[in-house]
Amino acid sequence: MTPTVGDERRLIAARVALTQQIDRGGVVLSARLAGAFLNVPRHPFVPVFYRRHGERFLPWRGSDGDAQAWLDAVYADDSLLTEVAGVHAEDAAPEGLSGVPTSSSTAPSLMADMLDALDVHEGHEVYEAGTGTGYNAGLLCFLAGDRHVTTVDRTGALTDRARPRLGSVGFCPLVVHGDAARDFPGDATYDRIIATASVRRVPPAWLARLRPGGLMVVPLKGALAGGMVARLTKLPDGTAAGHVLHSPAAFMPLRSGPEQPAPSPLVPDGPSTQAEVSARVLDDWAFSFFAELHLPPNLVRTFGTNDDGVHVTTLHDPADGSTARVEDGPEGPPQLMSGGPRDLWGPVESAYRRWLELRCPRREWFRIEVTPTEQSLRYTAPDGRVHRWTTAGPAGGWREGRA
Repeated sequence: MTPTVGDERRLIAARVALTQQIDRGGVVLSARLAGAFLNVPRHPFVPVFYRRHGERFLPWRGSDGDAQAWLDAVYADDSLLTEVAGVHAEDAAPEGLSGVPTSSSTAPSLMADMLDALDVHEGHEVYEAGTGTGYNAGLLCFLAGDRHVTTVDRTGALTDRARPRLGSVGFCPLVVHGDAARDFPGDATYDRIIATASVRRVPPAWLARLRPGGLMVVPLKGALAGGMVARLTKLPDGTAAGHVLHSPAAFMPLRSGPEQPAPSPLVPDGPSTQAEVSARVLDDWAFSFFAELHLPPNLVRTFGTNDDGVHVTTLHDPADGSTARVEDGPEGPPQLMSGGPRDLWGPVESAYRRWLELRCPRREWFRIEVTPTEQSLRYTAPDGRVHRWTTAGPAGGWREGRA
């Protein structure tokens, strides 16, 4: 325990308050899951995290000023940013930095929702893809027993920090520095697999290593926030099937395979036309998961408000250089500028019309099926018609087809 944080009573009270906050929300905690949040502290795993100050992110430690405010932030039901532009909060200079967040400690209520779906019991062999801070691994250790938990992360600095922190709260799981999409100890198989980073498609290795009857909980997301979390059961024929949880999930992408340089899109600047819909529809998490089913697999999205108060969204496909730029001003209709060989904004407008025609289906109304070569989503409309989208290959895009 960090002495400046306070005495043990305050730490216990903080865990109790967090557990009550989760239980009052959208997650009904089982006794065992409530016990995990009551018994596994969060603060040892996030001794430093970032808070936003204007355009910069400043590292925040328990020793920085108001220790009680820091403790309240740690035990709030919020995500905590732990890495920005590849710089971990513990390594950041006091003046902080600007950039794009690259790692975080997930909001506890979402962790609880996913752990509830995973249905972990004592003795289950569990594989976690994405160690991160180690906090979720600690909860898994409480539920399954630490001898049964394997957690993997590509960033050595994270696994090096998580290992002793897990030990400090009494857990000694197998912590592996490696590619969580493909690195497994020997020929091990698992009863449960959970990912704490998003993928576009369930890696075939996870399906192969999951035992028949086992459960897998995986965030699926592309360029847009508000992706989906799939809960899958391994079937005797080697495939898996299940459904999508109700909670949206904006997890950071799982880093796997060779590192790819960030693309630099050419922003179109020329004659504009009126867009049919505002680019702000992509900020609607109720719609964004559906929009992903109609967009290229490697699409890059940037957005923000410029000095003139105009909300600017840019879509870029590095595969062929196609780009779309939509400007939503305080007055008038949204303006569209396009570049490259393909129209990137038309599919967004088509997807939005389709979503409205289907009466805005929620993510939890979709079923999902995964095979070693393909994954598919199915939605059954009230009229009985089944709509199906499939994707194949590690980076394949979704395609709508007949069910």
